[in-house]
Amino acid sequence: MSNLKEELLIEIEELRELGNKFLTGEVSVMDFKKVSGGMGVYSERSKKELMIRLRIPSGITNIAQMNWLCDTAERYGLEKIHLTTREAIQYHNLSIDQVCGIMKDGIENDIYSRGGGGNYPRNVAMSPLSGVDKLEAFDVTPYALAVNKHFLSKITSYKLPRKFKVSFSSSEMDLGHCNVTDLGFLATIKDNKEYFKVYMGGGLGRNPKIGIEYDELIEVSDVLYHVEAMTNLFVAEGDYENRNKARIRYILERMGNDKFIETYKEHLKEVKNKEKLDLIVTQKESVKEGKSSEIEHSRLYEQKQKGLYSVYFHPIGGQIYIEQLRMILDGVKEIEDLDIRLTMTEGIYFRNLNGEEAKKVLDMTQNLGGETALEQSVSCIGVPICQVGILESQKTLNEIINYFKEKGYKKDVLPRIHISGCGNSCAVHQVVGIGLTGKRKKVNDNVEDAFELHINGSFETDSAKLGIIYGDILAREIPEFFYELSLLIENKNVDFNEYIKTYKDEFLEIVYKYNK
Repeated sequence: MSNLKEELLIEIEELRELGNKFLTGEVSVMDFKKVSGGMGVYSERSKKELMIRLRIPSGITNIAQMNWLCDTAERYGLEKIHLTTREAIQYHNLSIDQVCGIMKDGIENDIYSRGGGGNYPRNVAMSPLSGVDKLEAFDVTPYALAVNKHFLSKITSYKLPRKFKVSFSSSEMDLGHCNVTDLGFLATIKDNKEYFKVYMGGGLGRNPKIGIEYDELIEVSDVLYHVEAMTNLFVAEGDYENRNKARIRYILERMGNDKFIETYKEHLKEVKNKEKLDLIVTQKESVKEGKSSEIEHSRLYEQKQKGLYSVYFHPIGGQIYIEQLRMILDGVKEIEDLDIRLTMTEGIYFRNLNGEEAKKVLDMTQNLGGETALEQSVSCIGVPICQVGILESQKTLNEIINYFKEKGYKKDVLPRIHISGCGNSCAVHQVVGIGLTGKRKKVNDNVEDAFELHINGSFETDSAKLGIIYGDILAREIPEFFYELSLLIENKNVDFNEYIKTYKDEFLEIVYKYNK
């Protein structure tokens, strides 16, 4: 790893030189992005400031690392950090020298931005409750970490057509989104033995697709062979000419399922003949003594380990203020065997808490973030930060939450709303109960901000599906629409899914009322 660090440190100075040329107008946005993206750095919409994305391997972190993230933010005058929907961290509103400083400090502390963007393998996503989930087949954590390590070990050598996303899930709930990613590994048990189901060719954004399932279970020790096989297939068959058709799902679309799997097996056979990539992992077993609790709370999760719990904390829109995070970290620093996991819903799980510790964490975080499912909605960073964003997704999320507060409505009726500021689906709006994607459209001769409404999608195994599109709603009317919808659902005394299924005509009536 020391050679990699040396290589990355050299790259930083090259990026600094290019970044200064970009900021003075000597280099175009696209030419800068071609280099900076692969280093996890992007220009913001202003073209005067930059953002950096740090890889937190599968969202697994700890108090020391979180304190480093706080120290870094404060060093550069930042009030908050952004938790992403791929279990990573983003800093915004930076100069090129600040970005380079963060990269250098990160490398020295084994925190990397390389491959955080661009045509590289991205942070490996994983179910944040893996290892403690009562519903899981087995803990996928060591396998996800092994793939992260594998990618990072040769991160500068990749020449891919586009980004490459790998996910792991420990249960059929698929909280790692295996069904909608390039390559997904889902834990399963057959005849008392651990295996992975493999899903491939899924993806969201433009031309979204639910992945297909590989036609056999794989040995858990074979994970890296499959990662390499898909990488090699991507390089051999991917479209290097048309960026819009360069993801793995387009190869699957072109070949068809049978030919794709046949080609994949050919690459897998070749990798197995040439490489030695067998994985032998050690599962971590908690030895902490539990203490049961009678507390009932929407953010409290009972672990499979008796008497132990996880507490979820959700900063609104994934935007967590350093002052708040410091307070929480100080409050949990003495907890034995504490485990911290970032989530794909822009939140944080504090895991391995006994009943008393869980109550303490619940109390210290109460009302600091989202308490209802609505307040725990997910939003990409959007305009005015994102280069390609269309609408202000974070602003819309806050307008929804504030509208409900003004109405004094605190009932937990709606599920999370996933808001993407454009069609790229960074908030995974296409495979959730309620999704919004930003657009601009002409209404009565005026160009208006609007959100396309997606309903009843799912990423869960065996029920994964794309949501149905129900037209467009003006951005300024979104809060009122969801408030009226909540009242209708409450009046029927059913949950959201049952309402959509049973009272579809009434649902369509309110949708058409707001459609533009």
